[in-house]
Amino acid sequence: MGSYYNIDAILTDAQKLPCTFELDVPGLGFIDGNAGADMKKGSQVSLPLWLGGYLALQPIGPSPIVSLDLPACLAPRVLNALKADPKTVDLRAQAAYFYELAARTLDLFEEDEIVDVLSETFKKRASEIADHAHNAQGSVGEGVDFLRGLDEMERQLFRAAHDSSKMMRLWMGEMKKKA
Repeated sequence: MGSYYNIDAILTDAQKLPCTFELDVPGLGFIDGNAGADMKKGSQVSLPLWLGGYLALQPIGPSPIVSLDLPACLAPRVLNALKADPKTVDLRAQAAYFYELAARTLDLFEEDEIVDVLSETFKKRASEIADHAHNAQGSVGEGVDFLRGLDEMERQLFRAAHDSSKMMRLWMGEMKKKA
């Protein structure tokens, strides 16, 4: 988890994860929209990452309160699309904080294949992001759709690359004037 005051960490932890209750829990039915009722074993609900993770790691007796499932943004269909061509997947439509959510979720699961897919995805998309950031025409035309699909981490990367490219051009211009 990031800093307590980091808004990106707070928004990531608010993302919902599918959970299945492994125990009957009295009086907790309001989570599922049944105020005053009990949460029955096997009930499936979406809980914020922070709460689902906490309940999954807090056993009562031999089993945890809930078991977690991977979020829809890490479903096999999305992972297959990322394997095929990571640049065509709109990560923002999957989750605004896609990489942060994946990292926090994978802290709770041991899924080496997903880690490998996401690492390759980030590498390939980062080079494309850098190309768009350094190219003055990068945010015009066909690049607009790609840039709209960037998650928050990628947007920060784009801004940093774009700003550094801009500052480099200014510095080079100043050096030419001095020479």
